[in-house]
Amino acid sequence: MTKHLYLLRHGETLFNQRHKIQGWCDSPLTPKGIQQAKAAAKILKDVKFDHYYCSTAERCSDTLEIITNAQVPYTRLKQLKERNYGYFEGCDEDFIRNNAIEPFNDDIYPRFGGEFSHEVSARMHDALTTIMEKADHHTVMVVSHGGASAAFLHTFMDMSAIKDSGGLTNCCIIHLTYHDGKFAFSDITRPTI
Repeated sequence: MTKHLYLLRHGETLFNQRHKIQGWCDSPLTPKGIQQAKAAAKILKDVKFDHYYCSTAERCSDTLEIITNAQVPYTRLKQLKERNYGYFEGCDEDFIRNNAIEPFNDDIYPRFGGEFSHEVSARMHDALTTIMEKADHHTVMVVSHGGASAAFLHTFMDMSAIKDSGGLTNCCIIHLTYHDGKFAFSDITRPTI
């Protein structure tokens, strides 16, 4: 039986707007982020979800609650959190660029208390596989983060098509299928406001 996972990135936050590295830090959704979540709700209005999950970050639970009009129970999981950037949490992205540090260099963040990308990939893949393996989980919504979602997608697909078509924008909806223990990319929708 083929199952369906709709993996969403949270709406725009204050840190996104100010170009700060967010990671395990949190900041509130902006008015634009709220509108993005409302636009995603319109796109998903005809999908019959049986379960809902999100990262423990408030920006994700707020996004999920806006999309569902706070009318559904959901589960928050730490395994769905963004990558931990250690010392660089809350830093300006320009700080990284100006100091010649690659934003997703796999060596720099763990040396300063953060995670390796393969650790993020593994925890996301494990969490999403566990979710989709549950017998009563046929059509599931998960709200997570851009970096964590990219790390997960990279475990089974070439990301160039997503990057070339606009990337993992705020509130993008990544539709995946799950069959015989394997995920497959179906499509991506980016709400416009």
